[in-house]
Amino acid sequence: MKALVYEGPRKVVVKEMPDARIERPTDVLVKITTTNICGSDLHMYEGRTNMETGRILGHENLGVVTEVGNGVERIKVGDRVCLPFNIGCGFCKNCERGLTGFCLTANPGMAGAAYGFAGMGPYSGGQAEYLRVPFADFNCLVLPPDAEEKENDYVMLSDIFPTGYHATVLAGVEPGDSVVIYGAGPVGLMAALSASIKGASKVMVVDSHPDRLKLAEKMGAIPVDDSDGSSADQILEMTGGEGADRGCECVGYQCSCKGHEVPNLTMNNLIKAVRPTGGIGVVGVFVAEDPKAEDKLAKKGQLALDFGQLWMKGQHIATGQANVKAYNRKLRDLIAAGKASPSQIISHELPLDKAPEGYQHFDERDEGWTKVVLKPAA
Repeated sequence: MKALVYEGPRKVVVKEMPDARIERPTDVLVKITTTNICGSDLHMYEGRTNMETGRILGHENLGVVTEVGNGVERIKVGDRVCLPFNIGCGFCKNCERGLTGFCLTANPGMAGAAYGFAGMGPYSGGQAEYLRVPFADFNCLVLPPDAEEKENDYVMLSDIFPTGYHATVLAGVEPGDSVVIYGAGPVGLMAALSASIKGASKVMVVDSHPDRLKLAEKMGAIPVDDSDGSSADQILEMTGGEGADRGCECVGYQCSCKGHEVPNLTMNNLIKAVRPTGGIGVVGVFVAEDPKAEDKLAKKGQLALDFGQLWMKGQHIATGQANVKAYNRKLRDLIAAGKASPSQIISHELPLDKAPEGYQHFDERDEGWTKVVLKPAA
């Protein structure tokens, strides 16, 4: 099968790889019809993780079931399914509590597994023609009859829509709240959509890329340009000096300012911009170690956090990757009912052969490259 393979920093190639196949009775095989490039794929693409060469990338996947293991009961050949990026077993302590992003079984030695991702198990990614899906009865989200028509909406259920929603849950967003979101990338835009769905009275999205801020405004948010570093002060002014009720961090450890990485920038801005006793939800990726970081603390996965201000303001911070299965059914039903259209952020659809080009443009933050979806069958 054709697949996109990581061969080193900023080098990915589409090549023939061994076909994905059923390996255990609880597996299914899925023919991938849409798979996305995610911002967290760029961490690996840039060589900022311990991703092994020869691995197939891709954790935002949707397709049609073509084969089922003899231990699979619920999923049938022909089902159109979306796969959560995090792989859960369904029966460990964390999965039973709905914390499927921290499965204790799928990746022995670490809480959490994912497709085509550094440090999250041996599972191949779905930027390929076929994908093996383990624990399929648990992990496959079966899509409704309009699945093909709304495929670009439903594929967002694999990661960024639930992750954006998760940011609002971690922050504690409730109807009537004012919300500030740092990052107008795909996850930040999905957090803005989610905050609106949850009834936020004011949604402010901070970034320094004009094209992304325009898209945030088109989605009904207030764009906040942080090119001059004044975003926290702007948020305070917009909220009468009190600060936003809730804040979402959707950037992560590679946050940059004027061409230089400043890993603690968004977190300290949020502490300043969120009101006393407000909540902050962090879904941007932060890693335990980053040897190639410019900052000495960041090399060890540490931040210079304004903890005194955080403590004095009585704020709370919640963190971690989204437990996709906690949200994907309800978000699926919003799409089916026409209440949500996450595909509005897609800027480019490419065949799988053009994936290296997509990675390059997305990594360079070229204007207009907001969200890239790949079509292996094209």
